This record gives sequence, C-alpha cells and structure tokens, in this order.
Amino acid sequence: MKNSVRSFSLCVKSYDQVVTCLRQPSQGPTFGIKGGAAGGGYSQVIPMDEFNLHMTGDIHAITAANNLLAAAIDTRIFHESSQSDKALFNRLCPPRLDIDPESITWRRVMDVNDRFLRKISIGEGPDEKGMVRETGFDISVASEIMAVLALTTSLSDMRERLGKMVVGNSRAGEPVTADDLGVGGALTVLMKDAINPTLMQTLEGTPVLVHAGPFANIAHGNSSVVADKIALKLVGPGGFVVTEAGFGADIGTEKFMNIKCRYSGLTPQCAIIVATIRALKMHGGGPDENVALVEAGCINLARHVANTKAYGVNVVVAVNMFSTDTEAELNAVRDAALAAGAFDAVVCTHHAHGGKGAVDLGLAVQRACENVNQPLKFLYPLDIGIKDKIEAIAKSYGASGVEYSELAEKQIEMYTKQGFSGLPICMAKTQYSFSHNAASKGAPSGFMLPIRDVRASIGAGFIYPLVGTMSTMPGLPTRPCFYEIDLDTATGKVIGLS
Repeated sequence: MKNSVRSFSLCVKSYDQVVTCLRQPSQGPTFGIKGGAAGGGYSQVIPMDEFNLHMTGDIHAITAANNLLAAAIDTRIFHESSQSDKALFNRLCPPRLDIDPESITWRRVMDVNDRFLRKISIGEGPDEKGMVRETGFDISVASEIMAVLALTTSLSDMRERLGKMVVGNSRAGEPVTADDLGVGGALTVLMKDAINPTLMQTLEGTPVLVHAGPFANIAHGNSSVVADKIALKLVGPGGFVVTEAGFGADIGTEKFMNIKCRYSGLTPQCAIIVATIRALKMHGGGPDENVALVEAGCINLARHVANTKAYGVNVVVAVNMFSTDTEAELNAVRDAALAAGAFDAVVCTHHAHGGKGAVDLGLAVQRACENVNQPLKFLYPLDIGIKDKIEAIAKSYGASGVEYSELAEKQIEMYTKQGFSGLPICMAKTQYSFSHNAASKGAPSGFMLPIRDVRASIGAGFIYPLVGTMSTMPGLPTRPCFYEIDLDTATGKVIGLS
C-alpha cells in the first residue's frame, strides 16, 4: 500500500485551458508490484497499455546511454592497463585518466525489478586479463541520465549536463566525468529524441504530456521541466498546468520545491495532496472500517499539509472516495485537513464518475491559486554544508538527528573537497513512512535517520544520500503482476494492465 499522499503542484492561475504533465511508469513496477500506471492512479490516460510499456521510448534511450557510459569506463581502464603511453597517446588525449576502480559509482541499469543483479562481478572472461571488480545494476529510472532528462531545459543544457556526470575519481582524487571519457557527445546523440515529450490524452480529451520517469523514492520523482514549460506556453496566462510530484510531502514535494523549482525557475501556486480513507486507516493502526482509526491516521496527513504549507503554497486536499468509505470517515479527514491548515479539502469521485467527480476539486484549486500571497520558500539555502542540508530534510521528516555510516562520512568529505557541497539534496528513502522504517506509520518523531551511503549526480545537479536499506534496484514480490498480464491474440489487446 502506498503512503497516504501523492502530491501534484499547479503552476499557473485561472482555469480556461488545462494540460497535465506526467512521468511514464517504469516497467519494473508494471510487471512487479504495482501493475501499471503506478497502481492505476493514471488510468484515465489513454492508450493505457502503450502508456505503461514502450510508448515514449525515454526509458530505453536512458538504458542504452547509461550502459554505453558504463562500458566506456571499464574499456578505458582496460586499455590504460594494457597499453604503453605512446600507443595511448596516438588514440586518446589525455592518454591516461588513471581511474581508481574502487571509486567508480556508475552502475549498469535495466528496466526490470531484478534483485539478483544488485551486486555482481564483472571482467570474469579470459580476455579481460583478470580485471575483475564488483559492481551492480540499478533500475533504469534511477539512472542519473533519467534525472538529467527530467531537469534539463534545452538540448544544449542536456549536452552540458551529460558531459558533467561524474563516474568516479582518479587515483589522485580528481573527479572523472563523461566528457573526460570522450563519451558525452555520443550520450547526447542517444538522448536527442528523448528530450521531446509525448502527447497523449485523458478519456475526456484533455491533453497530457508524458515525459521522463525518475523514481520518487530513489531519484527526484517529478515530471520534466521541458514538459512543464511547453505546457505553460500552450495554456497561456489563463490556464492551468498540473504537474506530477511522486509520493508525498516527504519525497515528491520536497524534491519538487528544493530541486526542480530551483533549476526550472518556476513557482507553483497550489499543491494538491491526495489522500484515501484506506491509507489513513493504515496509518491509524488497522484496516477495518473505523472512524477512530481514520482520525488517528490523519496525523500523517496533517504533517504532509504542514510540510507543504511551509514552502509558501496553498494546499488543497483531495480525498479519493471509494464505495466502502462512510460519510463519517470522509468528514473526519476533511476536518483534520482543515485543522492542519489546508486551504480546502474536497471529496472526489472521479475514479467512478470521471471529470464530473472532480469539479469541486477544480473549483477549490482555482480559489487557492487566486489567493496566493507568499513567495516560494526553500527548506534550506544552497550555501550550507551537505550534512546541514541532510539534517534540515531529516528534521522535516520528524527525525531528531542523523547517523552517518563510515562510508557516508567519507563520501561527504570527498564531495565537499571536490567542490560539490553547493548542490541540493535528493534523499533516497522509503515512500511508506516519514522515517526510514517502512513499518513506522502515522507521523513518527524522535528517531535517528541512518544514512548508509552518499552518492553524487553532478550532471543532474544533486547529491543523493541512501537512507537505511533503500535499494536502487527493487525486487519482485512473491506473486508479481506479470501473472495477470497477457495478450488476447484474437483482438491484439493487452490484458491485465489497469
């Protein structure tokens, strides 16, 4: 079950024209635990089967580019170790990067949940001359190239960002980039078409721009800057752009505000927090129909509202109603949202009734956007240290402090020495709790947040700490969703993608 919240931010005022910007779902969850379109949350987007699979091609391009860079790294080390300076100089300049294999942070990727690739050994073949090292796979949507695509503003900006990506260090401790390896231009060629968003539509004909797909718990989890800017131009000054920020205020909204808004220069007028009775019951301590459990679980929603309001935007809570929800439960959530400082809280039935079921939500959002009276506030300034930024984010989760592993301490020291401490932070954390412990529900406080590793996405423009046991390569559950997915060979229609 997801956290109680997914957040969506509105970028402009008025209501005459609307364009929605979404990420494309990863095939990992589609065939794994969610079953497509992030569990059916985007089931109003058509065609659904293509939306969930290969339609944009973005993820395939990212996979190819990522793995080309991985091959370039190991190839460079191989040839430097086996050729003379003269032979290298005739082909390469500089002839030696002297990459320290132990420092390599760049991993291969694939868009499948495969836990057995989290740690692998490469170079085992007889022709690799004993150049064996340990590495692993991440899921494609966690690649830095995905983050670059989602945060870039133009083709030239993407070329610069791809070239600046740091893959490891030289033995002298200097960062080694994709451009140092001579591969930045080739990466851009592989990504040149992926920079264009794909136009789709809802069942009711509203345009939707689908672009990129960074994971919200591993990467920054937001739809692309390019799609947002195109949408803003299309709707004009009298329209709305609804852009996705994955999961809740602890992940999607925080990264939207502190990373995406910084790089895009765009400011949201309103944030929509989506809640369900079922999820709030879970945060209250149980699954059964029970108003007291809902009221107890609303402490989770209240913290999401408070965290989002702290950025200076109005918050509208959308309560997605299901047939099992009672009026008393719905009223309890609405009352709790308003008490926490939400601008409004609206019960929505669009899953059952389409656009008609969300008219009140649209009107509430319109009012919220017309009553903005504060500038955007960031959670932290960029000129403080890496640890200070991490601790500011941890405090917003409810943590009393942060524990750093020996590896994390070493990485923070190195990135600071290399001049990267001025970048924003992208926490890789479970989406199921404010804390690092997925089983800790409600609004936990007073815990210590453990940081086991810290990595850098220099081209994308952020530092990303790995919190607790958060993995960058998910695994498949006992019964993956691929059990339910098939093709009707008579009609050619896909079955099981909802």
